[in-house]
Amino acid sequence: VRVAESGGGSVQAGGSLRLSCSVSGVFVGRGCMGWFRQSPGKAREQIQTVSTSGYSSVAESMKGRVAMSIDIVKNTLDLRMNALKPEDTGMYYCAASDKHLCKDAANPSWGQGTQVTVSA
Repeated sequence: VRVAESGGGSVQAGGSLRLSCSVSGVFVGRGCMGWFRQSPGKAREQIQTVSTSGYSSVAESMKGRVAMSIDIVKNTLDLRMNALKPEDTGMYYCAASDKHLCKDAANPSWGQGTQVTVSA
């Protein structure tokens, strides 16, 4: 399984970004995959995951501001982020596994990440 993120960039507070994770080696509707982020000086945070059992809840820090979706034609996992804040600045990562359920996905494949910078 391989993943590659794209779509990061610099925006002003209140702006929007759409991140995309290109997945190969597993169909996006059949494995466990998700978006994570790591801000400077903070631990990695799970934003949301999806598996054959459905979508997980969204991280409290981003609730109401993100929408994650799968594109079965492009085989991508997309993350739309709105009302961005300076504290959303960080590296955003996609991870994917061919396991059907996330509880079984002990060693997913990670991408290189894409940087998101939000200025005040």
